Amino acid sequence: MEVIIKNSTLNTNEMTDIELIRPNPAHEMLALDYMKEHEANNEFDLHGGALLEKAESFSAWLKQLADNSDKATVYKDWVLSSTFFAIRKSDGKIVGMADIRHEMNDFLRSYGGQIGIGIRPSERKRGYGTEITKKAIEYCKEIGLSKVMVACYKDNTASRNVIFKCGGIFEKEFIYSDNKVVQVFWITIK
Repeated sequence: MEVIIKNSTLNTNEMTDIELIRPNPAHEMLALDYMKEHEANNEFDLHGGALLEKAESFSAWLKQLADNSDKATVYKDWVLSSTFFAIRKSDGKIVGMADIRHEMNDFLRSYGGQIGIGIRPSERKRGYGTEITKKAIEYCKEIGLSKVMVACYKDNTASRNVIFKCGGIFEKEFIYSDNKVVQVFWITIK
């Protein structure tokens, strides 16, 4: 199990900590449980999940992640990226996911940004969104990025608040293909 960023304590009643870990075969049952909870809450798109919910199998998804983390094998129309499970150390539960794009293409410049995160429904409103985003920003610094674009739906107050807590500066908003307003922010990495 490869640990990328660790030992960051949340300021919650539980005083628990999480670490960003690259998915591996040992995570399959945890990932299925994570997806089932989202589905039980009528959430069928996993934010920050690099299309885990659309993969034909967990092993196929792991191959996709490996391919997209190497310039020689990155999928056409995709960019080099790193995807992580945010795992709580105290119980080994996946509390969220983070997908970090190392560069931008036209689609990401227009619609997506470089950091996507998702939080398990039962773990929301506990500070994990901010903590995962901060860890993602730390990773962006490690890979040499000095500024990242992030986006969220305008009506997603929780995500917008996380972006502001992490230094996000509003740039623009636009109407996405689903007729919802998306807001775009930039975070300067210090």
